[in-house]
Amino acid sequence: MRRAARALVALLALAGLALAGASARAAVPVPAAPQARPVALVGGTIHTVSGPAIPNGTLVFEGGRITAIGTDVPIPAGAERIDVAGKHVYPGLIDAATSLGLTELGSVRAMSDFAEVGAITPYVRAEAAVNPESELIPVTRSSGVLAVVTMPSGGRISGTSALLGLDGWTWQDLTLRAPIGMHVNWPKMSVDRAPAFPDSVEKKQLLERARALRELAQGFEDARAYAKAKKAAGGAGGGAPGRGAAGGAGRAPEHDLRWEAMIPVLEGKIPLVVDAEEMLQIESAVEFAARERVRLVILGGYDAPRCAALLREHDVPVIVSYTHRSPRRPDEPYDDSYTVPARLHAAGVRFAIAYPSASNARNVTFQAATAVGFGLPADEGLKAITLYPARILGFADRLGSLETGKDATLFVSDGDPLENGTRVERAYISGRAIDLTNRQTTLYEKYREKYRRQGILR
Repeated sequence: MRRAARALVALLALAGLALAGASARAAVPVPAAPQARPVALVGGTIHTVSGPAIPNGTLVFEGGRITAIGTDVPIPAGAERIDVAGKHVYPGLIDAATSLGLTELGSVRAMSDFAEVGAITPYVRAEAAVNPESELIPVTRSSGVLAVVTMPSGGRISGTSALLGLDGWTWQDLTLRAPIGMHVNWPKMSVDRAPAFPDSVEKKQLLERARALRELAQGFEDARAYAKAKKAAGGAGGGAPGRGAAGGAGRAPEHDLRWEAMIPVLEGKIPLVVDAEEMLQIESAVEFAARERVRLVILGGYDAPRCAALLREHDVPVIVSYTHRSPRRPDEPYDDSYTVPARLHAAGVRFAIAYPSASNARNVTFQAATAVGFGLPADEGLKAITLYPARILGFADRLGSLETGKDATLFVSDGDPLENGTRVERAYISGRAIDLTNRQTTLYEKYREKYRRQGILR
């Protein structure tokens, strides 16, 4: 009897675990399988972004790439035909600067992996630290944000960012392209001169600023010496132990991960992405980039409109972050941050809009919508989170608009993604049909059921 009772208890426990596992599997979206056959989205309004919208259009994609767009498009034999009449088809939205995948709960140190120890860490690769199991990824996808540039942010030279498609089993699956840019935190250039501050505080600020600028300059000088020595030695690495970056005649320098990572920046293959908000920071960064002959992108850019002529002269684009914030100065109008994109657009400065927050990357649409509400043309607001970041950061050959040959990374919605209340009904990343289930939709259904049982909902 006792053996039978123990066996029954064990069976019940196993059954409970199986049910719990089934429930968990139902709540957790599984990465999509590769596209198996052509798909045709028929009858919807196709917003190409790079051109005019196509009412009552058809979009066909196969093997993860868009193969045809138009109003009179032949549908391949065996294709899955999906009627999207009355719906809207958009390219996947892009958050061009976020820590998505690198942090989960900010209050738990072990869940944050966006900063390395040290000031000069160009060897840090954001993609290698991405957690593909992050619950923030499915939540982000639900708003149509299907790709992000995730970036490190520690120290002075933080490391390189990566372009992620938000679906995959591993970080390698998620990574569409890397590196995207080398990220730098520009030192504060202004000096606080409050009456209560003693002279020693002002001197300390000046010394800290000088030290930080020397640190940056020295880093680039060492990287150039390393690259020059490597080139002189025929590009081979692994020189004699103990040899410096300068090496010797015909001898390659000792392999150094820091300066290896800097070579694409020095060669102009990827930009230097500088986090700078204040006018003096932006002006200093532009001068530095011109002197070092590297491509520059400003991230943050609160004061960028004040430097518009300089930015336009040097063709420096700006990735505007946090349009939802208070003015930086007490004498500025309340909507100063809301109008940054509109003022950059009017001044002819290239720009994009981002939201550097892992938990709120899905709300990059609201950042763009606010800019539209405060003077930015609506089509520019959409481009600011699709085509413009793709162009600025060098992946417009794959993402940012709906064109033949580009990745089939797109979504179907019941309205404009910049408007509250719009629902994303279908989504595809490189042609793979994405499960839009996430923690928030699961909780929504859970509590709807609660209120049904209480008779509040039917």
